[in-house]
Parts: sequence; C-alpha cells; structure tokens
Amino acid sequence: MDTAPKPMDEWKTLPWKRIQRVVFRLQKRIYLASLRGDSRQVRQLQKLLSKSRSARLLAVRKVTQDNQGKQTAGVDGIKSLTGKQRLRLSQTIHFRQRAKPLRRVWIPKPGSTEKRPLGIPVMQDRALQALLKLVLEPEWEARFEPNSYGFRPGRSAHDAISAIYNCINQRAKWVLDADIEKCFDRIDHQRLLAKVDTLPVFRRLLKGWLKAGVLEAEVFTPTEAGTPQGGVISPLLANIALHGMEQYVQQQFRQRRISPTRLSAKITLIRYADDFVVIHEDKAILEQCQIRLAEWLAGWGLAMKPSKTRLVHTLHPTQEQEAGFDFLSMTVRQFKVGRSHSGKDRQGHLLGFKTLIKPSKKAQARHWQQLRQVIRRQSSSPQEALIREVNPIIRGWCAYYAGVVAKDVFSRMDFLMYNGLRRWAVRRHGGKHRQRIMRKYWRIEQGSWKFNTPQGVKLRYHSYTPVVRHVKVHGTRSPYDGDWVYWGKRLSHHSGLSRRHCEMLKQQQCRCNYCGLPFTVTDLVEEDHRLPKVQGGGNELANCQLLHRHCHHQKTAEDGSISARGSGTQRGAV
Repeated sequence: MDTAPKPMDEWKTLPWKRIQRVVFRLQKRIYLASLRGDSRQVRQLQKLLSKSRSARLLAVRKVTQDNQGKQTAGVDGIKSLTGKQRLRLSQTIHFRQRAKPLRRVWIPKPGSTEKRPLGIPVMQDRALQALLKLVLEPEWEARFEPNSYGFRPGRSAHDAISAIYNCINQRAKWVLDADIEKCFDRIDHQRLLAKVDTLPVFRRLLKGWLKAGVLEAEVFTPTEAGTPQGGVISPLLANIALHGMEQYVQQQFRQRRISPTRLSAKITLIRYADDFVVIHEDKAILEQCQIRLAEWLAGWGLAMKPSKTRLVHTLHPTQEQEAGFDFLSMTVRQFKVGRSHSGKDRQGHLLGFKTLIKPSKKAQARHWQQLRQVIRRQSSSPQEALIREVNPIIRGWCAYYAGVVAKDVFSRMDFLMYNGLRRWAVRRHGGKHRQRIMRKYWRIEQGSWKFNTPQGVKLRYHSYTPVVRHVKVHGTRSPYDGDWVYWGKRLSHHSGLSRRHCEMLKQQQCRCNYCGLPFTVTDLVEEDHRLPKVQGGGNELANCQLLHRHCHHQKTAEDGSISARGSGTQRGAV
C-alpha cells in the first residue's frame, strides 16, 4: 500500500525522501522475487508499484527535472513545466491513454558524416514511460547477463573495458569485434513484446509506443520495426531484445574436458548496448561463432554491420590489419616487451607481452578538433571566457579515460593545447612582440608557465587528471539488491567522478546536502556553491557541495543566484 501523503500545493514541499523510499522498497521486492523466479509475486508487486502515487511523482520528476533532454519538446511543443503542472501531470497520467506520434530530430554521429534519428515523445508519454521503466527494470535487472553493460544502472563503459582486460591480460586471444547495424531501428516488434511477457495493460502501452509513428515536417510515417531512440524506455527494451546473446554463444560452444585436470578455453561475449566483442583463443571457433550470431540476430531482423565487424588478434598483426581493436573509443592491444615491462601470470611467470588500453586515435582527433573549434570561436573573447568554455570539455574527456593507460595521451593533448593557445594569443595582437604577448597570458606557477588570468582563473590541463585503474562491478550485482555499503563505496571510488568530487562525497557521507537523501549510482550529481559566486563565493572546497540535479535547480532558485545573475546582466546592458 502506498504511504505517500495526499497532493500538496507546492511541488518543492513534497516529502521526496519518503517518496523515494516507498518506490525503492517495492523495486527491491520485485528484484528479489524475480531472482527467486516467482513470476506471480513479480506481477502483483508491479501492479502495486504502477498504481503508487509515489512512483508517479518520481517518474514525473525524472522526465521534467533530471533528464538530459528535458528541454526538447514533442509534437505538442511542451518542453518545460511549472511545479503545479508537474503535480497535475502526475495525477492525470493513466495506462489507458493513447500514444501520440514522435517528433523526428536528427543529431550528428561523432566522428561521422551520418546523422542519428531521434524520436521525441510528448511529455505525457515520457512520464508514463518513466513510470513503466520503474516497474519493469527491477525484474529484468535480476535476469540480465553479467557481461551486459550498456544502459544499465550501476554499470558503465568502464566496466565493459575492465571485463575485456580481465579476459585477455593473461593470454593473447582472437577477438570478434562487431557492431549491430541500426539496432534501435530494426528490432522486431512482435518478438520483442512476446519476450517482455508482462501484464496485458503494460503490453498494450508498449505496443502503442512502438507503433506510434513519426511526425517529420508535418509528414506522418508509421513505424513497423524498432524502438525509437529518444524514448525513456527504449534503452531497456533494446537490452531486453538482445538479452540471451551471451548464453546462446556459451551453449553453442561449450567448454569440454581436454585432460583429467584441464578444460578447454571458455568463450566470452561482452556487450555494451549494440556493440559487442567475442573473445576466444581459437580463430576457427570465432569464425563459426560469427555465423551463429548472424543467424540469431536475423531472427530479430538485425544484422552485424560489415564495415565495423572484423576478426583480429590482440598481439599478432595479420597481413590485412594490425593487432588490437577499438571498443567504446578505446584501443585494446598487447605489445611484445622485454623482461622489465612484461606482464605476469597468476604464478608470477613472465608472459612476454603487456596488455595496454589507451584512448583511440579517432577519439583523440575528435577531442582536439572540438578544442580547436572552441579556440577559434573565442578568438576575440577575453582569456577568462576561453578558459571557462574549454575547462569542462577537458575535465569530461579526461574523466572518461582516467581508468586506462592515458598519461602519455594527456601530455600530448597538453602540447597541442599549448600550440593552439599560443597561436590564439599571437593572432589577437597581429603577431608583434611575441615575448610580451606570451608573458601577458602565461604566468609562472610552481616553476612552469601556465595559461592563467591575473584574477586567478586557471586552465585545467589534461595531465592534472590522475590515472587510476577502474574496478569492474562484481558479477550480476545490481543497485536494486539494497547493498548500500557496496554501492556507496563504488560511488565514492569507481564512479568516474573527479578526485575533488570524491572528496566531497566522503565529507557529505554520500548524501545530498539539500534533501538529505543518499546518492545512488543512478542519480545525476552536480556541484553547487554554498555561497553563490554572484554573491562573492569562491571555488574553494569549503564553499562547494554536491547536490542532486533537481535539488541544485531548487536551491539555485531559492538562494537568489538566478535573480542576481539576471540583474547583473541588466546593469551591464545599461
């Protein structure tokens, strides 16, 4: 029974701590029932959660405050809601409503001239999809395979890379590196709905969203296959469709006993969304595996993309291609080295090679191209404006690669940045008095020249990021198991947060300073200034704290930051 209070007049006064507890307790019970295989209990708890007012409020908050694309409108043009409108939406969404068409939006693919089609639902459908995701996700998290990492709570690309490293660091192997072509656009609807196997009311909802169609330039196009990219529940549906690949491969190529004390090598499939690798010591087995996987995918209307599917060795190059492969913008390769640099097996014997995972060359080129565009765009801007735009790009890129061998790459990027900033400085002054120009923008700090302003605004160099190996999530662990000790430790150590943010988490005991709720691995966390910068606050650690994104928005609206920022803009204009 839902213990949440009756509707209130103010969205911000709702007891979110209590609401979140109600939802999580039911989700944990669904997860545990699914682990036991008790489908009847799962369905009863899912019914209870879907009717819960707490779940509806939480679903509305996710799509209107937490979601990255919350400002993107559907076909109805609505992209932002007030507090009262959010309350009204949570009360009006119901499972009998008819799905509206999606609005087509095209976004560029990184490192490619192609564009990715997104289908944006209306706000009401987004809220209902978020509610149904709260209901279905715990059941499937208990069933998903251990080597599936994409679009799952508590799992990331770094976990997939760590799984690959753990699989090959003791022995050189062959790898089938593949990508499913247009996975989200071609999944068979009937087979997907049969595999979800949920309550009839939820099935009708899913079918309505899948068949809703797309509206582009006032032209309606029906959808006969695929799950729309841009929908809240689409990543979960794609994972459900591809669930079973790992088990299928292991059943087709079982381990066999080759001696009284030894088994044959195990085949391993590691998947991140629609990208996957299959690893084994025998090339012939992987060639057979490619054929079997093509047959399995064909049943779903899917196929491997020929241009992105290849068979490579991690150590030995072939006549057609070099050793190693790229996965999730990282290059995985083994190198022959001497005794002083060789890796070791579990018994301490030298292997003769070293497994290294680095940022891929394509990722480095994309990153530098993005930085160069910013530098060129800010050619007439103050130094401070340039630094403030560049720093978040550098910080985010380095945080992604901080768990692999990236020290040399970070140094190279700093060298490219120095050359780009030097040209930026010289162009601003017509190329005259270069030494004087350099001293104007660079200052000596701890014995070296740094690109800083006289007011203390500093450029964040790539080499400032320490390289610390990421620890893979254990087995089939899920945040729905309720082990707060394990997930709290992962959040403060292995979540990809910067050292500064990890220190804040420890000081705050992994809790939001605004609402008091503990941070979870699925929460969006943002840094906030206790005393706003417009009121004289600084960036020192004592003046900063970590908040939920929705708490950050609410706190900023209350402390006068927005009004002060707006009045400052008006004074400047006058």
